[in-house]
Amino acid sequence: MELTRLIVKGGVISPGELREIVNMAMDQGLDSISFGSRQDIIFPKGFKDFDKEDFGKFHFVYPDQKSGNNIVSSYVSTDIFRNTNWLTGNRFLYILEEFKEQPKLKVNITDPKQQLVPLFTGHLNFIASELEDYWYLYIRLPKWEKMEVYPVLLYTWDLAKIYYEIEKISEEGSVDIEMLFTLISEALDTNNRTIDKPLNIPFYPFPYYEGMNRMGIDQYWLGLYWRNNLYDLDFLKEMCDLCFECKIGKICITPWKSFIIKGIPKDRKLEWEKFLGKRGINVRHSLLELNWHLPVAMEWALNLKTFLVRTLDQFDISTYGLNFGISEYNRDGHYFTSIVIEKNELPAALESIKIRDTYNVLFAKNFDPNTREYIVHSQDIDKLELPTILIELSRKYFEELGNSTSETTENPQKKEKPPVNIYQCQECLTLYNSEYGDETQGISKGVLFKNLPEDYCCSLCEAPKSNFKILELAKN
Repeated sequence: MELTRLIVKGGVISPGELREIVNMAMDQGLDSISFGSRQDIIFPKGFKDFDKEDFGKFHFVYPDQKSGNNIVSSYVSTDIFRNTNWLTGNRFLYILEEFKEQPKLKVNITDPKQQLVPLFTGHLNFIASELEDYWYLYIRLPKWEKMEVYPVLLYTWDLAKIYYEIEKISEEGSVDIEMLFTLISEALDTNNRTIDKPLNIPFYPFPYYEGMNRMGIDQYWLGLYWRNNLYDLDFLKEMCDLCFECKIGKICITPWKSFIIKGIPKDRKLEWEKFLGKRGINVRHSLLELNWHLPVAMEWALNLKTFLVRTLDQFDISTYGLNFGISEYNRDGHYFTSIVIEKNELPAALESIKIRDTYNVLFAKNFDPNTREYIVHSQDIDKLELPTILIELSRKYFEELGNSTSETTENPQKKEKPPVNIYQCQECLTLYNSEYGDETQGISKGVLFKNLPEDYCCSLCEAPKSNFKILELAKN
């Protein structure tokens, strides 16, 4: 695919930088840009090179270049979704700043409590621990057959230098995890800690990340998703100007080819809503529409998704908590969705014959992509059979919901949990789950819906408490 990528370190970009990029794209006659699965910016085929003196601070990767990977981070989730207490947005920014040279390997720097950004899709995956400023490291270098855990916890301010040392070692030859640890220990003076307990990754349903949402007491965050992943340059330019006026310093790209703006002042909320309304921007896509991971600029994948979403919608199927991926056949790939639809490769001998495409359907163990274990459910399926299979899998998901927690221990201890009543807003389908409470409104974990104050309102659309109805999902 002849696409040009712009590296956006950690998926964090300032409105000023985005406006420069928009102007650059406009100068080349483009009318839109896209976002990639590693939180980068994608330019269409035909994007031309330019004078590096003018735009030298931006790192472009052109179609004929193999080097250059974007650092993925869950900075986008801080302050708006669940997160490890000590891992603030500022810490992410400081860590990203430590990576001075563009990494050749894929690096993920994430919080295990958030669900929006994948934990294990990098060659090096730094994952926050419960101990302040200490990280687990899960490694799968390009020629390794499986993921390995680095034997100690790493200190925040050592992450970048450890990465560059691993990059250097991996270029010099093949090593295993023991040799890697020995070489790093000899080469660097680092502030490690012993791993007292294995990484525990709690399973939470996938979050709703679109629209205008409360953030603390006097601010909002805005998530924007366009189903064709083509973001209009005129819209983006005007949006950057509005960010300047509201003193918003950062825009975050998500791996779901959408973006999030945090810190919209309460007294400017109406202005933003008018801006979106005048532009005709829909910010009320259903979870059925939102939670899909598609390859960039592959029309067949977008068409298949459109067909499946429309069909599932006709059957009133709930996919809350699930997410879906569509890809070409790549069993060695690193998926990060609950359910994956693979398109089979047509044998070369049959390419001249018009035959229908067939698909395989896989689902993650416990429907949790962080398990990194995928089970093949169906093979060589016709497109028309896919909706029935997805309906079957969504029912299986709800039947099993709450029966297991994703842990990296081999023998996780099962804890009994009390039954939980989940209530759903009838306006925007947001859920209130007593197990999690509602941090945005100061409601702590364990507060039953019936015990909420009468003036409680939906954290997403602000509908009153009376607009919620119970969803009876038994948790064992």
